[in-house]
Amino acid sequence: MEIVSFDQVSKSYRMGEVDVTALSQVSLLISKGEFAALVGPSGSGKTTALNLIGCLDSPTTGEVVVAGQSVGRLNRRQGAQFRGKKLGFVFQDFNLLPVLTVFENVEYPLLMIRDMPKGDRHPAVEQVLEAVGMTDQARKYPGQLSGGQKQRVAIARALVGNPELVLADEPTANLDSATAQRVMVLMKRMRDTFGTTFVFSTHDPRVMDQAEATFYLEDGRLLDAPPAYGEGRHA
Repeated sequence: MEIVSFDQVSKSYRMGEVDVTALSQVSLLISKGEFAALVGPSGSGKTTALNLIGCLDSPTTGEVVVAGQSVGRLNRRQGAQFRGKKLGFVFQDFNLLPVLTVFENVEYPLLMIRDMPKGDRHPAVEQVLEAVGMTDQARKYPGQLSGGQKQRVAIARALVGNPELVLADEPTANLDSATAQRVMVLMKRMRDTFGTTFVFSTHDPRVMDQAEATFYLEDGRLLDAPPAYGEGRHA
């Protein structure tokens, strides 16, 4: 069963007097529960594709369907509601709020989006902190954590609302090799535990090695895997 589908999706931007095509006629399918990677160099279109999945942008032409919803024409309010119910996000620079503790950072999406009572919020936060091995760091602040610990907190925050899909933009970009490997293993374990689909944008071989489905983008087009990238799936 697919959780993401692109049907002949193109995205263009107006820059001054020039139209710039970020994606061109892309069709792909990502299955529910899959560990999928959008791969390519800077400017290939992978972040644009991730933004379309995340309802942060709309296609110029074609249709994007996420968790059964055609998301391309949602207005800002509808897009925000959909993200709050269905999606989680992990960012390459963590995006943790420095004035909040680990516990408060993970709780924050529940406060801002779901308006859950405290009696429901706290058990949800405690569950995901335990799952990512950060229970004993719950009262610390982001400035007191290592890069790997910050990424664990970011993963917990993405998972706390029990989303169907987590989108991760270059999640290992600021991590050393050993920490990146541990983070990828952790994300896969979270997928196996919670049944969440993970979709990454990356050019990191460490992420590509863990992916079960890989989609190669270059100059906005979906390709069969070029020799320099290795083997992958073209949908």
